[in-house]
Amino acid sequence: MTHMHVAGAIHADVSTPSPQWLHRPVDPNALDPALWSCCVARGDDGALRVGGLSVAELLADYGSPLYLIDERDFRNRAAGFRDAFDPWHVYYAGKAFLTRMVARWVDQEGLFLDVCSGGELATALSVGFHPERIGMHGNNKSTEELAMALEAGVARIIVDSMDEIARIEQLCHDHGWKASVLIRVTPGVEAHTHEYIATAHEDQKFGFSITNGAAMVAMVRCHVASDIELLGIHSHIGSQIFDTGGFEVAARRTMKLLRQFKEATGTELPELDLGGGFGIAYTSNDSPATPDTLSRNLREIVEIEARGHAMKVPQISIEPGRAIVGPSGMALYTVGTVKTVDLEGGAQRVYVSVDGGMSDNIRPALYAAEYSAVLASRTSQEDTVLSRIVGKHCEGGDILVHDVFLPSDIAPGDLIAVPASGAYSRAMASNYNHTPRPPVLSVADGAVSVLLRRETFDDLMALDMGE
Repeated sequence: MTHMHVAGAIHADVSTPSPQWLHRPVDPNALDPALWSCCVARGDDGALRVGGLSVAELLADYGSPLYLIDERDFRNRAAGFRDAFDPWHVYYAGKAFLTRMVARWVDQEGLFLDVCSGGELATALSVGFHPERIGMHGNNKSTEELAMALEAGVARIIVDSMDEIARIEQLCHDHGWKASVLIRVTPGVEAHTHEYIATAHEDQKFGFSITNGAAMVAMVRCHVASDIELLGIHSHIGSQIFDTGGFEVAARRTMKLLRQFKEATGTELPELDLGGGFGIAYTSNDSPATPDTLSRNLREIVEIEARGHAMKVPQISIEPGRAIVGPSGMALYTVGTVKTVDLEGGAQRVYVSVDGGMSDNIRPALYAAEYSAVLASRTSQEDTVLSRIVGKHCEGGDILVHDVFLPSDIAPGDLIAVPASGAYSRAMASNYNHTPRPPVLSVADGAVSVLLRRETFDDLMALDMGE
């Protein structure tokens, strides 16, 4: 199957008003299991049910819009990566979505945790997540954030600049701390993803270049520093990656760097983090690899490279990114208006406006990310029409789902569900147009928990110091 560029059909040369991969569904009421979490199904009334609970009843109780997390699905995916990659270390991406309850799930399922801000670190520490299983990322960590991590005893800090090394050295000197670090390197791999989420080519903000020698210089500096323990190197080629081809090149270059460091210093570093950023299915055009397939391919790559460089296989870490929480979540909206517009060539498109938008999912507006959607409150036997789901914000680019076929009788008051919304939706949400952010509920075995409550106008006014 061919994958559409993550930036979507807007970048493709097509003459039709919908992307080439999008096909009219045979049954508009069917749910593609590749797109939905494990505990989603339609009830006898046609409404979606998650973990045994009706989404219509949940919206009646908690309001619209809202995010739902399928807890059982989350735990299953976490365990799947843990078991497939054992004894490698699997780091959950706090930036994808993190609350105190989610941190507890991650802990209970035996995963490690990546954080990339003081706020994410504070969230993890507040529920007793052991700092020896936390890694701290970030290309511009403040002195305060570094101090917070060092004082807590975070297991590893992924170092991203010479300035950061100097800050760590000074903090350790002033407070008697010791720092364990990985050097983030850019292996020069062009990942097949959107420019904004490709992170291993040279012309971007992350890491030290292997090509120009900056990575080796940073490694040696940390190696000789009296208060820093250099554990190894970290590589990350991007996000929403569907195959392991790019990892083969990254592993070859990072293992070569480890060998060169050993030759220069006599020290064989014990750790290598290959990153991850594994892709998920947002549309029927996406076919992500399973954890077992990813594990098998990556293990083979690492073992071949280790033999080629006459080195032991280091302790490997991977970072699945959105692949755990992304498919476990959905966003729910209520339709407010329906409008049909004429397109060139006699075609038409139905604009379905909902009560959310770019404030609760910025990804489609940020880089035209593609999503899917279904009518969630009922079934329909009507023919489907090419539709575009848009938000309520005062922006022409406020689009949630660029292209989807929905029943022609879609009407105000209907509910729309958008799958694969667990990652980077609430995490990147804003208060644009002074819009309170929706709540996040978790559902499991007929019970519902509020992970994050709905914001109110009072919450917004509490930050406004004017009279």
